[in-house]
Amino acid sequence: MLHPFAALAFFKPRLIQALQGYSRDRLLRDIGAGITVGIVALPLAMAFAIASGLKPEAGIWTAIIAGAIVAALGGSAVQIAGPAGAFIVIVYGIVERYGLANLLIATGLAGVLLVLMGALKLGTLVRFVPVSIVMGFTNGIAVLIALSQLKDFLGLNVARMPADFFGQGQALLAHLHTFNPQALALGAACLLGLLIWPRVVGTAGQPGLAHAAVRALPSLEALQLHRATRVASRLPGPIVALLSLSVLAYVLQLPVDTIGSRFGGIPQGLPPLSLPAFSWDSASQLLAPTLTIAVLGAIESLLCARVADQVSGLKRHDPNQELMAQGLANMVVPFFGGMPVTGTVARTITNVRAGASSPIAGLVHSATLLLIVLLAAPLAMHVPLAVLAGVLMHVAWNMGEWREFARLKAHSRHSALLMLGTFVLTVVFDLTVALQVGLVLACVLFVQRMASLFRVSETGRSAQTLSFSLHGALFFGAVAKLDPVLDALESAGGPLTVRLDLSALQALDRSGLEVLERLHHAAQAQGGGLEVWGAHGEALTVMQRAGLMDKLSPSTAPEPGGPAAAKAQPPIA
Repeated sequence: MLHPFAALAFFKPRLIQALQGYSRDRLLRDIGAGITVGIVALPLAMAFAIASGLKPEAGIWTAIIAGAIVAALGGSAVQIAGPAGAFIVIVYGIVERYGLANLLIATGLAGVLLVLMGALKLGTLVRFVPVSIVMGFTNGIAVLIALSQLKDFLGLNVARMPADFFGQGQALLAHLHTFNPQALALGAACLLGLLIWPRVVGTAGQPGLAHAAVRALPSLEALQLHRATRVASRLPGPIVALLSLSVLAYVLQLPVDTIGSRFGGIPQGLPPLSLPAFSWDSASQLLAPTLTIAVLGAIESLLCARVADQVSGLKRHDPNQELMAQGLANMVVPFFGGMPVTGTVARTITNVRAGASSPIAGLVHSATLLLIVLLAAPLAMHVPLAVLAGVLMHVAWNMGEWREFARLKAHSRHSALLMLGTFVLTVVFDLTVALQVGLVLACVLFVQRMASLFRVSETGRSAQTLSFSLHGALFFGAVAKLDPVLDALESAGGPLTVRLDLSALQALDRSGLEVLERLHHAAQAQGGGLEVWGAHGEALTVMQRAGLMDKLSPSTAPEPGGPAAAKAQPPIA
């Protein structure tokens, strides 16, 4: 007897496996990686929260709490969780339409759905989302992120940005006269610096342009430059831009908006634990936002985990355990005023390249952020918002798969239509509509493709018999291809037997079974019958369960591959 809980995933965090045979050398590498990614996460967490219409501390505490929960309970050895750029547009729209309290409720409910998805072993279903849809909404989100940051990038005086694409465009155009050249200079310097920094100083394992200058210098100067560039390559670009441009703006007293002028700074202490105001009336109206957060969170987390597997070379992640951990994180962060959580590609890749080998690095990342908040939170009030906008512009640029637009001719028409359609719907409407329409369109195109692969070939004809061979899957999308056979049968003047070779029939559904039964009844009405041979697998099982095999005429047709098959004609449909 099957145990009632046999279909549920076993809760086994990767941390337990990673600690088996854990060495001092791995601990030191994980600590170094965790500190590095923690520093990288600080400006991103603040920027994502501000761009989502929340206070900067919402992003920071989400990164701290969610990063620790997912590291401790997740199914990946190196994935870093926290607020992500993909959620900016979603969160901003929910806050605008439903308010902050309902965002917290939707986030918690999405967490419940993610836990159930993982427990019911639905982690592999995310892989059924076509890559074209993922690229389409990823590019669309990147465009919307860049558009939403133009206000602070240009220093425009817009009290509240609308959530929709056209509304944001109109608001930007209407307030262009409030353009602040100092803000633009800071934002452009930040964006330009982030683009050229890794190319000049290089990254771990990837030398930059500065290394080429070593050969042209004397040995002492070359050694000093080599050491300097080696140290610089380990410094995260966003932190360098954040510190240098914040100091520049403070020293020159530039008239630009900062975190302090808009939000009053970041509280130096732990956030209070509070319960979001919950009611079934409000929860019933949050179905679409909840599903959007859950689906996007699942897709982003598992795609990020797959990328981490490829880059790190470590044991493949457990998708169901990862979903349960992401769900628990989303259930907890609303109690601290946090925002939706998912796996983050940029921070995870930084973690891997910094030498991480276990979830310990993720725990150190959270501890690093916590220490920064407790010790240096007052300094964040001097960070210009234009600099954070530049950071997000860089995130949007790296997030988009822009080369895919130039390669559209190399894609099939179905893939190109899915990608462009999802992209346009994401930008013009929202991600919820894009995912819904995209998945429906993917299903329709898949049915059309499978139907085109089904073939009906005539293999023989005489005064009393018609012989055909069926190839592929006879399902609801392909049954119309048997209409010529029915027409020929119904227009026959005398008894006629139809012989079907089903040896190449791979699948048969209820609609396909129904058309075979119609063939049988039509043949009987003419005084003949329907004969089949070669049926196997699913097709044979479906016909036996429906009792069709017992109703058919005894087969006198030749075996597949015999003379009749040798005379096969081109497909008739």
